[in-house]
Amino acid sequence: MSRKVSGPEIEHVVQLLARLPGLGPRSARKAALALLKKRNELLLPLSQALATAVEKIVECPVCANLDTVTPCSLCQDPRRDQSLIVVVEEIGDLWALERAGVVKGLYHVLGGHLSPLDGIGPDKLNISGLVERAGSSEVKEVLLALNATVEGQSTTYYVTEQLQPTGVVVSQLAQGVPVGGELDYLDEGTLAAAIKSRRRV
Repeated sequence: MSRKVSGPEIEHVVQLLARLPGLGPRSARKAALALLKKRNELLLPLSQALATAVEKIVECPVCANLDTVTPCSLCQDPRRDQSLIVVVEEIGDLWALERAGVVKGLYHVLGGHLSPLDGIGPDKLNISGLVERAGSSEVKEVLLALNATVEGQSTTYYVTEQLQPTGVVVSQLAQGVPVGGELDYLDEGTLAAAIKSRRRV
């Protein structure tokens, strides 16, 4: 039986950090210790930044991106190609494509992928909002930039079917994205090649 070596306040911090993706109990404990040891340099600025984020950051009602303005800065940018909507699974994928600088159109974040085993059906994703946006006369193409996983491909097929009545061209990423690859982990060159060589679904 393991004995607790810290108070409940520290344990609570560790438990919260352990909920973050990629952090297990041991990594969370290391992160908590680093924050607490550097209270003035790390912990206080981080807590202030998180408090500001809670107060000011909102989800865009159009594309589901996160920003401090609504609609988000990307949706409001008049220089973007209004005829192209690039669909991604998560906000991290949107950020990855923006870092690569290869998307000139607008975005739409689904909020995940279809996964019946995990109880994630079409009603849990932002698909109806996409179909509504695609029905606009300005939209000519919807590019499905979903992860090259089994779930991503299943989601691509389903979304393609839902978009058929709108009459828009539906394309998807082609070469450059390996099977099983996730957009957030790919380099900018690979993403650029995938965007440029997209193909119609």
